[in-house]
Amino acid sequence: MKNMKRTRKPFRSAALALALLTACGMAGAADPPAMPWNLDMLSQAPKEYPAPGFDEKGVRALFYDGLPFNGKPTRVFAWYGVPEGKEGAKYPAMVLVHGGGGTAFAEWVRLWTGRGYAAIAMDTCGCVPKGKYSDWERHPDGGPAGWGDFEHAAAAPEEQWSYHAVADVVLAHSLIRSYPEVDAGRIGVTGISWGGYLTCITAGVDPRFQLAVPVYGCGFLGEDSAWLDAFAGMGPEKAGRWLGLWDPSVYLGRARMPLLWVTGTNDFAYPMGSLQKSYRLPQGPRTLCVRIRMPHGHGGAGENPEEIRVFAESLLNKGKPLPKITGQGRDGETVWATYTAEVSVPRAELTYTRAVGKWQDRLWESVPATVDAAAGRVTATLPEGTTVYYLNLFDDRDCAVSTEHEETAPDSR
Repeated sequence: MKNMKRTRKPFRSAALALALLTACGMAGAADPPAMPWNLDMLSQAPKEYPAPGFDEKGVRALFYDGLPFNGKPTRVFAWYGVPEGKEGAKYPAMVLVHGGGGTAFAEWVRLWTGRGYAAIAMDTCGCVPKGKYSDWERHPDGGPAGWGDFEHAAAAPEEQWSYHAVADVVLAHSLIRSYPEVDAGRIGVTGISWGGYLTCITAGVDPRFQLAVPVYGCGFLGEDSAWLDAFAGMGPEKAGRWLGLWDPSVYLGRARMPLLWVTGTNDFAYPMGSLQKSYRLPQGPRTLCVRIRMPHGHGGAGENPEEIRVFAESLLNKGKPLPKITGQGRDGETVWATYTAEVSVPRAELTYTRAVGKWQDRLWESVPATVDAAAGRVTATLPEGTTVYYLNLFDDRDCAVSTEHEETAPDSR
């Protein structure tokens, strides 16, 4: 995805590395002194406008008012869809946040309307869905361009991309919950890559959401992400300011709603160490789904995992939930996890690596684990040389639920 080229270069100096790690670590330690956003204002439904010239089956195009940028008003493009049904019906809804190189995707909205949900997908980079992937047409009244906007780290917060992008998501939520066909008490948010990053921040900013699903995205970007060269080029002061304002670790501790974290073992942008630190911050329930080498992208990769649908159904539509990990541990070379489930768990696997070093470069393998359904317990034996491992439980819908990963020795990184 755009602006996500993998970096292999080390920090330019130990002092700079320490400054970035300190800034990112401090961001997750406590709430910031003040939120950059006015949630009372963003909680009001924005004014909506027609969007002529944009036609897609089963959805309608619209613009809504964004926040002022460089002293000028802005408008945000979005697709909105609702299932065909009886007049007066109230539907659950999803807010869909695209990632790097993307825009508002009509097909993503249709995916959710086909599941019986209302859905809205907005563009967070001042564009409209004309052109091609990573090169969408700019709108004359659009807000700042993505992604990261590192070059403007010294600007006022309200002139930076992350400020506007999060506001765009919250405003889309306010808009969709104002529609009479939407049940305002049954709305979730999911985002992919940079959209997952925005979902993490939004989860801590907008408590009205009933669930949040970051796909790939997480916090602690100053530690081990794909943007280390960008932070190094900014220098400690600007990088520390950006991380203190916009790293998701600053806001995740405020989140109270259930979160589902969906990612892969070798994600090039958001590695497993930073992911773990991120999912430990929110105060609400968490569920993990970490698959071996899950592809990174829109479409089937990031939009269609069945775990996302099942998670939303369980919280918004009285569906049966994903299995819940209730405990995990290790006795010598035997690792175990306990669980509860309203559906059967026919199989499980131990996922492990013998490698050390960069998370993105490690080779991950899996072997079957033993499921004792009566006891609600899964066990496996660690292969010789294992440095990091976790267990995946698969229910009868083939949905994966993961334990936290564990390192077998302090120096396994």
